[in-house]
Amino acid sequence: MSDFKKTIQAQLKDSAKTLTATAKLAPVIDAAAKDLLRAYRNGGKLLSFGNGGSSCDASNFADELTGRYRRNRPGLPAISLAANQGDLTSIANDFGFEYVFERPLRALGRAGDVAVAISTSGNSKNVLKAAAAARELGLTVIGLTGRSGGKLKNLCDHCVRIPSDSTARIQEAHITVIQIWCGILEDELFPNAPLAHG
Repeated sequence: MSDFKKTIQAQLKDSAKTLTATAKLAPVIDAAAKDLLRAYRNGGKLLSFGNGGSSCDASNFADELTGRYRRNRPGLPAISLAANQGDLTSIANDFGFEYVFERPLRALGRAGDVAVAISTSGNSKNVLKAAAAARELGLTVIGLTGRSGGKLKNLCDHCVRIPSDSTARIQEAHITVIQIWCGILEDELFPNAPLAHG
């Protein structure tokens, strides 16, 4: 059997390199965190969406907020628009796949909420439609993309453009940024809530 140690080491080093480069995006990550905090302090909610691996990231973000990240505290209102199979399949069947996030966003989103649009390319049509609808409705739009930002960057109040062209590296950095935001939200909104695990 082949020895994969060199491949493993190369992948881990490449991942670390991308995360190190992502640290330069701290100002935009910080600005987005402040808008997330502002939304929650004003009674708003989070709506997240994306395709494939990005749909999993969108669901993870919502799960960490409605459940918990590190602290035992009340749940925060967060909805992954990628999580409801009934919505996704009925909208795709009746209207087209490009509308699977826009329609629920219009139904659930309100001015003062935050939409988190996740697309490694920044060009997914259904993500772009939902982001455009979010802007129209007065939501703050936060984008998580790859290096170029694609068309999505022009629809965002804050666009975190991971400095990589590799889908794997971009997605790894996206989940890291999401977890940073979860930690900030918990620490700021529930500073006295006990840690779930010592």
